[in-house]
Amino acid sequence: MKSPCILVCAIDDRTGYCFGCGRTRDEIATWTQYSDEERDVIMAGLPARMDTIERKPRRETRRSRMAREREERGSDTESENGS
Repeated sequence: MKSPCILVCAIDDRTGYCFGCGRTRDEIATWTQYSDEERDVIMAGLPARMDTIERKPRRETRRSRMAREREERGSDTESENGS
């Protein structure tokens, strides 16, 4: 199932949009009940919503932390192998 979630999950009090994906609480809660077409319509409007959020979350997202840790492990493996 398509989802714009990036595992930030914090709602901007001013706009009501999630800092990570731009969806509202109601959209997040009922996401699995939408058809693919309904999800596509919502996802098409998310970039414009994200532009209205003034403050971005300061914490590292789980997804970005996992990617960073994978990269660090890859670098450690390369240096052990003499690359």
